Amino acid sequence: MKKIEFTAHILPHVVALAVFFIITIIFFRPVFFENKTLQQGDIQQFIGSSKAIEDYRNQTGEEPLWTNSMFSGMPAYLISVQWGNQAIAYVKKVMALLLPHPIANIFIAFVCYYIMLLCFRVRPYLAIAGAIAFGLSSYMIVGLAAGHNGRIGAIAFLPLIMAGIHLSFTGRRVLGFGVTTAAMALHLRENHVQMTYYFLLIVLVYGLIRLIEAVKNKTLPDLLKVVGLLFAAVLIAAGTFFGQFWALKEYNTYSTRGKSDLASPAADKTQDGAMGMTKEYAFEFSNGILEPFTLMIPNFYGGSSGNFLVYDRESEVYQALARAGDPQTANRLANFTRAYWGDQRLAVPYYAGAVIVFLFVLGIAFAEKKYVWWLVSVSALGIIFSWGSNFSGFNYLMFDYFPGYANFRSVTFTLVIILFAMPLLGLLGLERLWLLGFNKNTKRRLVIVFGATGGLCLLFWLFAGMFSFSTEMEVQLPPWFVDALGEDRKNLLRADAMRSFFFILAAFLAIYFDAHKKISPIAFYAFLILIITVDLAVVDKRYFTEDNYKRKRDNSFFAITPSDQEMLKDKSYYRVYNLSYATGKGDNPFGEARTSYYHHSIGGYHGAKLRRYAEFYDSCMVTQTQQFLEQAQKGDTSFDNLPAFNMLNVKYIVIGPQQEDILPNHSAFGNAWFVQDIIKTTDAVSELDQTCSSNTRRTAVINTSQFQVQNISSDSNAVIKLTDYTPKYLKYESESSANGLAVFSEIYYPGWEATVDGKETSILRADYILRALEIPAGKHAIEFTFKPKAYIVGNKITSASSWLVLIVLLGSIYWTLRKDDEKE
Repeated sequence: MKKIEFTAHILPHVVALAVFFIITIIFFRPVFFENKTLQQGDIQQFIGSSKAIEDYRNQTGEEPLWTNSMFSGMPAYLISVQWGNQAIAYVKKVMALLLPHPIANIFIAFVCYYIMLLCFRVRPYLAIAGAIAFGLSSYMIVGLAAGHNGRIGAIAFLPLIMAGIHLSFTGRRVLGFGVTTAAMALHLRENHVQMTYYFLLIVLVYGLIRLIEAVKNKTLPDLLKVVGLLFAAVLIAAGTFFGQFWALKEYNTYSTRGKSDLASPAADKTQDGAMGMTKEYAFEFSNGILEPFTLMIPNFYGGSSGNFLVYDRESEVYQALARAGDPQTANRLANFTRAYWGDQRLAVPYYAGAVIVFLFVLGIAFAEKKYVWWLVSVSALGIIFSWGSNFSGFNYLMFDYFPGYANFRSVTFTLVIILFAMPLLGLLGLERLWLLGFNKNTKRRLVIVFGATGGLCLLFWLFAGMFSFSTEMEVQLPPWFVDALGEDRKNLLRADAMRSFFFILAAFLAIYFDAHKKISPIAFYAFLILIITVDLAVVDKRYFTEDNYKRKRDNSFFAITPSDQEMLKDKSYYRVYNLSYATGKGDNPFGEARTSYYHHSIGGYHGAKLRRYAEFYDSCMVTQTQQFLEQAQKGDTSFDNLPAFNMLNVKYIVIGPQQEDILPNHSAFGNAWFVQDIIKTTDAVSELDQTCSSNTRRTAVINTSQFQVQNISSDSNAVIKLTDYTPKYLKYESESSANGLAVFSEIYYPGWEATVDGKETSILRADYILRALEIPAGKHAIEFTFKPKAYIVGNKITSASSWLVLIVLLGSIYWTLRKDDEKE
């Protein structure tokens, strides 16, 4: 058995875990020492949207699969459903050392990147510095602050997948197979396909480099064996995500991420961007061409778009407004004092760290060429992708033709590629510099690296005045104000340029002195870890402050209001249209899920709504809402002429938190109704137009090119009522003297099955978004049950695959240890 020495083989990893643990606790100290939790805007919305789902799960022990708390109904597995991959969740908890979610994701990012660097033969104490650089990049911290826990969790496991892949290509196939399988399963469980897609680009370029190497060395058969093994690993891991992927793929077809049925370009807009992911929507957040310089100089573009210079009493802007002597003018201009002067509506700089940029360039100069080609090329791709519409010639081509690329937006997220690559190449370069030794040639190259990075910082400090420091919108503002604004922005750039220069200088001198044996290796490692941590943590705290925390017991966002209490007295099944909370505009129910915490809402908060519902809201509800507000101002609060409201069974309109702020709607159609006539259409445009303009209480709009419907009779005395309700099961009783068509105030979506007296019946789509059934004359029991195959079948595969992943991981570790013993 191989002799294990504690100091050489165990202590470095113990130190690494201890350092990562301590940094996590110190950085997030209010969580551990002040009984606070993170204040995450998106997570608050998630809590509101998932409340009904969790209540049902806790009460019944089952998954609801469908929720009526948002958007009048949508699949629950797009919000919160427990799949059969809980075995993978236990692995994550072990890796996180029981640290609380979501800050555990940062600790896991440290650990996974550390493991990857070890697999690339970077020495442990140096790998600690690289891991900290990855986990503390502002990309990760800002994402956590925003509540993008799935995205950050998915990114945290990417280095571990790369570790497994690299092990497989460097002679540790069995262990690499096990690590890749487990890491991929952990990554997929975080359910952020966009990050998976970007990582695939990294792996594809890595594979291309390996292919070229194999052809050159005539080892192509060995490469194919490794590829086959990794393909099997990914296949097993994908099984743990099979159900979710099936559900997502199905939902994508019907969501705002899919293609619209509407032919009219004018109808191609939704409440929050574009329908069917148009280029304008996909590239709404695009970096300016120079904006990636924030990787080295965080305030290159002024910093965060949420930072207003007027709050700084020492700023030129504040002094200029004070000198103006006109409070009204000062208050108006205060809204234009953003420090950020780029083109994006919302922006926070993704800072990699000045030391890491220096090391990255050092890696270009010293690392093995295969790693340089791989990591520099993917880094360039990440930057080009982040430019989005500002580099339209390339990115629009990608959007139109590259498989899957058009499914994602927020292209600045692609900078995760370069943030993944920079510490890795930098430390590979540093390792090779030590391997080559410090001679005249390496010394010259090291000085050039310092000159290229530190010198660039000095150039920006010296010639900062060459930038305009203003946006197109600010041209119309008073010149004295624009001058003050530009001066502040210039000062921010110059201050951070000099700051980055000193960090680069410190790293350069440390490497220089270490090469000349002027300091001990341990002192060098400690110093490098310290300056990287301080560099990143200080910048992170600009965007992640005490305001990002709240008391654990602070639940004021969901505090029940008198209006909530009054509506909850109504035990019937109805919907609420809340015009008071929204997003500050007071008229956008698509911007909030607080209402969903207590009620069935026609609004909600989700990144990908059902497309037809969004189109219906934009075309019908917005118009009728404006009509309602105009007539309400005249004292008329009747709802008779608002069929869009009524077909969604909107029983209450809420305009404020008080009891008197509730407007009851006695004209709502209820849970279901028989219609007297059918309007037949053959295309989506006329289907939507007719729905918006027709009396949907008397008529149903049916697209006969997709649904076949018989001629119906009408019985003015026909009745249909809801008798039993759960999110995934509804039962009605009907009575009519004639064959009729019943419309249900429920959203049409595949996976729902209907029976009449136990006999399966085809569900029709009526009024663009609702369900309808042909009901024969007489008394009948009607049942709807949600049985999506994506969950019913997919979850069994997910569960079985999860246990297989654990077997593969443990088996590969055992095999590797046994083989190592045999070699000894």
